[in-house]
This record gives sequence, structure tokens and C-alpha cells, in this order.
Amino acid sequence: MRGLMMNRPLLISSLLEHGAAVYHEREIVSRTVEGPVHRYTLAEAHRRTRQLANALAALGVKAGDRIGTIAWNGYRHFELYFAVSGMGAVCHTMNPRLHPSQLVYVVNHAEDALLFVDLTFVPLVEAVAEHLKPVRGIVIMTDRAHMPQTKLANALCYEDLVLAHSDVFSWPEFDEDTASSLCYTSGTTGNPKGVLYSHRSTVLHSLAISLPDCLGLGEREAVLPVVPMFHVNAWGLPYATTMTGAKLVFPGPRLDGASLTELLTDEAVTIAAGVPTVWINLLQYWQQTGGAVPSLHTVVIGGSAAPRSMIEMFQEQYGIAVLHAWGMTETSPLGSVSRLKPSLRDAGQDVRYRTQLKQGRPPFGIEMEIVDEQNRPVPRDGHAFGELKVRGPWVCSGYYRLDQSPAHAGDGWFATGDIATIDADGYMQITDRSKDVIKSGGEWISSIDLENAAAGHPDVLQAAVIGVPHPKWSERPLLLVVPKPGTSPTKESVLEFLRGKVAEWWLPDDVVFEKELPIGATGKVQKSKLRERYAAASR
Repeated sequence: MRGLMMNRPLLISSLLEHGAAVYHEREIVSRTVEGPVHRYTLAEAHRRTRQLANALAALGVKAGDRIGTIAWNGYRHFELYFAVSGMGAVCHTMNPRLHPSQLVYVVNHAEDALLFVDLTFVPLVEAVAEHLKPVRGIVIMTDRAHMPQTKLANALCYEDLVLAHSDVFSWPEFDEDTASSLCYTSGTTGNPKGVLYSHRSTVLHSLAISLPDCLGLGEREAVLPVVPMFHVNAWGLPYATTMTGAKLVFPGPRLDGASLTELLTDEAVTIAAGVPTVWINLLQYWQQTGGAVPSLHTVVIGGSAAPRSMIEMFQEQYGIAVLHAWGMTETSPLGSVSRLKPSLRDAGQDVRYRTQLKQGRPPFGIEMEIVDEQNRPVPRDGHAFGELKVRGPWVCSGYYRLDQSPAHAGDGWFATGDIATIDADGYMQITDRSKDVIKSGGEWISSIDLENAAAGHPDVLQAAVIGVPHPKWSERPLLLVVPKPGTSPTKESVLEFLRGKVAEWWLPDDVVFEKELPIGATGKVQKSKLRERYAAASR
């Protein structure tokens, strides 16, 4: 017997229709590439998005066509998110920090029909345009007054395109499993791999991340996604804020401490989300200026593990709660959030911080298990570790146009490549990436735990740990440190600081001081480059 419920498809266009109807006066604020701050309402965004949908149709865009974007976080990019997917095409966001050869690869692999490009990235596209075989048109995301002189043949102006078309457009209905957007992994090993999201997965992900024990989104909040819209759809925040009526604030290209503080303050932002490298710079700016943001009550940290020193500084010096989160391109991305369960809120400080350092518990919809090398589940005791596997309605079942995927072994689970533990309360903690874990004398050393401990040193700005070859122990940890400006920590002071915080045999064999660490396309330290450099040096 089937229930007597209406069968309405879960479509991305319905998020914008709902937001514009119920929260029509709620603002979307953007710092533009051109300079000024732009603001308009959800109702106005919906109107312009319908105009854009008509413009795309006039350019010959059909259902299923891939439309590429190379753009910052801003209102025009927001309009593309909804217009492209809403009309049944696929919004393909691209990371401009990829190597040009990888950018060419993903455009050609996705077979993008059109490319929308922010002013900043016009030279990047000019340099590779002749290799972008499927692209039949390029739109520069600006107005007529700011259109650049460009080598791009027949480049179109975004504002001319939008304003030339009617705002009368009816969003089509189609199967909710239709592809909606496409993101490629950062390509740290081999070519980037495409993750093809659906309307259904996106709407369910939006509902999940809005829940009180996830990000707690609602009309009372003002949200600033520092995480780029080209990085896993800004963690789904443009969709979820539209659905819940939260004010949405886009930082554009200016992500320095002063610019972020100004925007956070002026727009009374309450929740901000980004990777640790962004927060390192912001906290450094606050320490130099003595400033902070009174309205900001929560910072979401994901992308890589947040050190305890960072969580402590936000919470104890500035009164801003930290939500440690985990996810991947393959999980849309949110897989878990570390909120303290009620029984832990009155626990001792050390217990609370140990819990917050974990990547947290999954929302409804995500299932997790950890398995040993024989693919057998290991106990959920917070100590036994193994590879983390996940499944759920917003976890990818395979990669776009890739027949074979070792991460999808046919058992219905996705193997993340993360080494993790899960405790009895369901809190998951990443102890390492499988490619980063250090195996010394037959035992594993967590590079993440070592990095977090080192980051607590008062003179350490950033820390990275890699394994380097050793004739007796196979591998030993090497600690690379970027000192805070104006400080001169020594190897001995750093090792003494670590002593007692980690097992004695975990202590690095050496500490090397660097001016900066190589940062990859998604804001993470590129350990592969460090391993190449120091493996060669150790020979």
C-alpha cells in the first residue's frame, strides 16, 4: 500500500522560489571584483536569475549541457548556480588555483558548452583558450563599463546578456535525480576526478546542514562563506541560506584579515565558514589590531584539521564558538560536525576540547564505518582506527566518466582514504590521510596529531609533518614550521614543547623552519611536494 502524498520533485529551483517568496526582503551582499559592495534582496536575485535563464536559453543551452564557471564568491556566481541548474543544465564550478593544464583537462573532460569568467581570471582563460575545444562561448562576469580589452574571441558581457532578456521564466519540472552541478577533486594524485551532484542530493544536503545540531541556519543568521563557491559549492551554503532565509554575505576576491573583518562587522555576520589557513590570517590580524567582530558567534572550520590552539583562541579570547566539520568533494561535502552533546557541555575543559578536536558526528543521512586492511569493521571505542567509509544520499556512487574507481568497491560504501576512529558516542576523528600516515618501526604516527600539538607553541604560525625515509625505522617524522612574525623559535624549544604532549617515540627527528608552506588549490598544505623535497634531501 502506497501513501497518499503528493509527489513533488526535490529541485534546486524550488529553494530559490521558496526563499524569494517567504524571505523576499532578505539580503545577499557581495564585495565585487570591481570594488564596490553590491546588495540586493532574494526577490531581486530571483528576478535576475530568471533573466539569466532566458539568456542561457537564447545562447542555445539545453538540458544536460555543462556550463563552466571560474569565479569568486559573488552575486553573479550565485545567479549562475540557480539559473543553470534550475533550467536543467549542469553548473560546473572550476578552481582557478588548479594548474593551467588541469584547468584545460577539466573543461575538456566536462565538455563545457559555455564558460563564465570573473574579471580576475580573464588572463588565465586567455592563456589556455585555444585548448578549450568544446567551449563555444565565453561570458565575462561584469558590466559594460568594466569590460576589459581581451584576446578572447567574441567575449560577451554578463550584464548586457542578463538585462537584454525578460524575467518571465517558468522553472521546468524534471526528475529529481537529474544532474545539477559538477565539481572536480583537486587532483593531488593524477587528473582531477569529477563528482556529479543531483538536484535530490543537493536539496537533502541543504536540509541536513541547516539542522540545529549541524550548522543551525535560519532567518536570524547572517552567513559569510569564506570557503570558495568553486570549492564543493561553498560547502552548500548558497543553497542552504536561500532555503532558510539567512542573510548571505560574499567576500569576493579580498580574503585578507582587514577586508574580512570589515565585511564581518559592517554586515553583522553571525556565522562564517572557511579552511584553517584563512582563520590563521584573520586571527593574526585581530591580534595585531586588537579588533574582533561582536556579532560573530560561530566559526565553521573544515577542509583540514583545526589545531586546538586555534579553537582555544576563537573561544577563549574572542568568545566565538568553533564548529569543527569534515567532508569531501565526494560527500557534497558535509559528512560530520563536532557539536558537544548535552552531557559534555559541563564536562571539564580538557574533555570538551578533546571532543571539539574530533571531526564530529554525522547528520541523519550519512552512515560511517571504519575498517581494517581486510575490510572488516573495527570497534567504535575511540582507539581502534582504520579507513573511514561512508554512504548516504549525498555521497557520490562513482566518478563522472570514469569506469573504474577503487574507492567504490561495489559494496555500497565510499572509501574516503582517511584513517579515523569512531567513539561510543559516534564522534569520528581523522587521524591521518592514508597517504600521509607515518609508519615507523611497524607502528603508525599521526601527522595530524603532531601538527596540532606543534601549532600550540606560542611562536608557531603553521606546522606540517611528513614522513621521511629512515634506514632502520622505515620512516620517521619531520616537522616543518613557519614561525610567527617577529619570533625565532629553535628546534630545541619546539621539541621540548612537544615532549609530554605526544608519545616519546613520536617526537620528530628534526625540525625545519620555513618561510612558508606550499598551499594547494583548496587551501591545504601540499604534503606531496614536501615529501618530494625532503625525500630527495634525505638520500
